[in-house]
Amino acid sequence: MKKLLVLVALFLTMYASNAQGQGGGDPAARMQRIKEMIKPQLIEKTKLTDAQADKVLEAYASTMQKMREVRMDQAFSEDDKKKKTEEINAERLKAYGAIPLTADQIKAVNDFFEEIRKNRPQRPAGGQ
Repeated sequence: MKKLLVLVALFLTMYASNAQGQGGGDPAARMQRIKEMIKPQLIEKTKLTDAQADKVLEAYASTMQKMREVRMDQAFSEDDKKKKTEEINAERLKAYGAIPLTADQIKAVNDFFEEIRKNRPQRPAGGQ
């Protein structure tokens, strides 16, 4: 469990720094690093195949980037941000269904990422 938490913290730190432009680098290389860190735990916890896990990680990373852009966009009101976030979540679920994943697999994937979110280190106010 400690290994998972360390890997999750490392993944989120790398993802956050890369998304903010501090990590630089090629997006394909960044995605490869994400896959190397998260994919083994994703497969273990959700019982997905290797190919399914790759597609899930790609869909998740893509939608997380879109959500980050929405949160950072000052032109959106809070209601607009909430609505757009719901649309992005629906888009992610649709992508999971297109992999194809069963309803049980989608629930397992969502539970996996929820666990990651709950266990990630909290950043101070202001994103510093």
